[in-house]
Amino acid sequence: MPFAGKAPQIHESAFIAPGARIIGDVTIGPDASVWYNCVLRGDIHRIVVGARSNVQDGSVFHVEGPRPDTEGEPTIIGEDCVIGHMAVVHGCQLEDRAFVGMGAVAMDGARIAEGGMLGAGALLSPGKQIGPGEIWIGRPAKYYRTQDEAQIAKIKFQTDRYCQLAKRHLAQIHGTPED
Repeated sequence: MPFAGKAPQIHESAFIAPGARIIGDVTIGPDASVWYNCVLRGDIHRIVVGARSNVQDGSVFHVEGPRPDTEGEPTIIGEDCVIGHMAVVHGCQLEDRAFVGMGAVAMDGARIAEGGMLGAGALLSPGKQIGPGEIWIGRPAKYYRTQDEAQIAKIKFQTDRYCQLAKRHLAQIHGTPED
């Protein structure tokens, strides 16, 4: 849905599930997926979801608009990111291959570096920074440890799986054979 003269820009290869709401200044990249009952509301700043990233069911993305003391905070999701079910991502940035667990909350000005992970149910407070490959857990989230190669491979597996699953759902919705 357009808002204030800005309409979502959705790559033709992206999957937007029925029931998802994409509003305003939102860009969805190639092979990205936004699943059932998600809301991405780019009404007072922009939202970007990078290539092959997936935003799983019931997640909410919003932004922080300009104020007298700041230009606001967009929500920027890099490539190959995994956003778990029912996550809230508000005015923060995720670099490539970042992971936000189910039910986690990432708040204004927070940043998750490449390969960083915010654990399920965790709360990343405003302005906090998760370093490359670090895992943070808890409410409020605190550093737990750095991921090993096996965990990094699982994130890649999840990204690949969701790209394939999106194609299967799209085929089912359109009644076409799966490739």
